Amino acid sequence: MGCAIVWLRRDLRLADQPAISAAIERGYLPIPVYIHAPAEEGAWRPGAASGAWLDRSLRALDHDLRELGSRLTVRKGASLVCLRALIAESAAEAVFWNRLYEPATRARDSAIKQALRSDGVLVESFNAAQLCEPWTVQTGQGTPYKVFTPFWRNASAHLEMLAPPTAAPPTLPTPPLLASLPIDALKLRSPLGWDGEFWAHWTPGEAGARARLDRFIDEAVDRYHDDRNRPDLAGTSGLSAHLHFGEISPRQCVHALREIEFSPSQRAHADHFVRELGWREFSTHLLYHFPHTAEADLNPKFGSFGWAEPDPDLLSAWQQGRTGVPIVDAGMRELWQSGWMHNRVRMIVASLLTKNLRYHWRHGAAWFWDTLVDADLANNTQGWQWSAGTGADAAPYFRIFNPVTQGERFDPDGVYVRRWVPELSALPNAIIHSPWSDPTTLARLAPAYPRRPIVDLRESREAALAAYSASREKV
Repeated sequence: MGCAIVWLRRDLRLADQPAISAAIERGYLPIPVYIHAPAEEGAWRPGAASGAWLDRSLRALDHDLRELGSRLTVRKGASLVCLRALIAESAAEAVFWNRLYEPATRARDSAIKQALRSDGVLVESFNAAQLCEPWTVQTGQGTPYKVFTPFWRNASAHLEMLAPPTAAPPTLPTPPLLASLPIDALKLRSPLGWDGEFWAHWTPGEAGARARLDRFIDEAVDRYHDDRNRPDLAGTSGLSAHLHFGEISPRQCVHALREIEFSPSQRAHADHFVRELGWREFSTHLLYHFPHTAEADLNPKFGSFGWAEPDPDLLSAWQQGRTGVPIVDAGMRELWQSGWMHNRVRMIVASLLTKNLRYHWRHGAAWFWDTLVDADLANNTQGWQWSAGTGADAAPYFRIFNPVTQGERFDPDGVYVRRWVPELSALPNAIIHSPWSDPTTLARLAPAYPRRPIVDLRESREAALAAYSASREKV
């Protein structure tokens, strides 16, 4: 039996795993390999929170492989050099991997595929991460979409033909014993232990992903449309990091929902969750077709927009959750302590940064990139440009979230704020989202909290609208 290298990247699972399945189906002995080469991801090499998650995910994958009789071989260095060395050491005849879609990894993988084929090696890649690959969904004119609704209308038609996911193999043949680095040698964990509180919230790995999907189906999916915007409720799936690292596939999520006999009202909630997976698809679609958007606005008219020069103290206050705006501070502290932030709150904190402070969205994207366990270049880029009003299907620039009314609507009893900003726990509901409106009560019950927001919400809104008007006149 010949060998095949299965190059694992962000597909760290055994079920619905096309690269491993292809190796087995074609009669090869699969050699699962992880190569650590963060510099090959260009300007957006994985951040600290991603590294902390990856460390645990790799350990979980190696454990799962060993349970089936295999093991994970770990190397570090230039991917092509490592692959060639592995091929020589194992006499492998083929290399299989699952596709990535970011600009830097696409270019890298294309060059490696060409080089290995020139060496006489069979090389194939597969879709393991998307419901629809980016080039399969086009407008009637053969161009990429820039608006979600028609994109999803087209993409949804593909779901009717979606094949069911494949099960994990019951066993795997033992691969040849090759030199392998211990995962500790990759130095993925912060030496400061900054991520220590994360793991009360998350269990990286395929088993953790499946458990979270099962819990979502059992406890929240039948109220998803109503509860998904409520950070005070457990109304979302929490699957974003698992999806990013490929510990579960979107196809597995869709299929799991299809297997359940929902009532018509419950089915509507489940369908809305699938639609949210569609936003993930749309983000990949945008980055694939418009790779410059990782750094620049999709909407070119914002090239001359009057972004403010960041004040380091104000930017730091935003990062650390010391803005004096409770819903914003709660979100930023949730991020720091758990590596994640509720999506509605992501939009609120982004609006404050890009519109009230009028700082370029890249400042926020960079902070999220380093601190989110689910940091994904396509989703991060699309989300920040949506909030800033500079991207595809974006919130208009003049739509500026009022964090007070957002808090009152989506955290009506202040449960979320009190959880993450405990110094405000004694405040009455009437002022929990605007404590500066009652300075006497604020000083008495929360003396350590800022007396006022770092930016006047009304004045800064008017200044942002004025800057937007001035920018439009230049176009």
